[in-house]
Amino acid sequence: MSHIVAPSILAADFANIQRDVEMVNESSAQWLHIDIMDGVFVPNISFGMPVLKAMTKHSDKVNDVHLMIVDPDRYISTFKACGADVLTVHYEACTHLHRTIQAIKGEGMKAGVALNPHTPVRLLEDILGDLDLVCLMSVNPGFGGQGFIENTYNKIEALAEMRRQRELAFHIEIDGGVTVENAARLVDAGATVLVAGSTVFKSDTPMDTVDRLLSLEVAG
Repeated sequence: MSHIVAPSILAADFANIQRDVEMVNESSAQWLHIDIMDGVFVPNISFGMPVLKAMTKHSDKVNDVHLMIVDPDRYISTFKACGADVLTVHYEACTHLHRTIQAIKGEGMKAGVALNPHTPVRLLEDILGDLDLVCLMSVNPGFGGQGFIENTYNKIEALAEMRRQRELAFHIEIDGGVTVENAARLVDAGATVLVAGSTVFKSDTPMDTVDRLLSLEVAG
């Protein structure tokens, strides 16, 4: 499957979010990645529901909403109402993961599960057939601009092999430290969605950077 680029709005200019969402609309990116943080599951707070709803109102892309919050079940229908197309919850935050995934699908959204860097992919073995996406955190969740954790390549390869053996088609999304330098290796390992925050929004030419991530053109 061809890969997807999902610019992460967490790295945008918060004083000009509409402008940056519209830049993503004009770019060749297929998805817009939106991190929701509660200051409990991760040591940071990002966007609440009113801001999310305002962003998705202006977005022409698939709205890929990543919940880094405790007890996400309470808000599943709310996030649907706020414009989420893909809703990803953390394995580490869900006591009854299968029930949570079914609730997301019941609202008509694609369902994803995210794994922190220390969480092995084998823990998803019994639920892979129910998932549309697995998000591998390649940095510790909570803040943008962190360095890429190299063991992520091993996790991608292991998860891609599980996908192949079971003849499944879920996306493998990589979130954190994605650059034009490592994008090709990530896709070669089996990734199909690249979340890029600082790489896109801190670029002097963000739309060109999206093109490079899609073409897997390596800098230099």
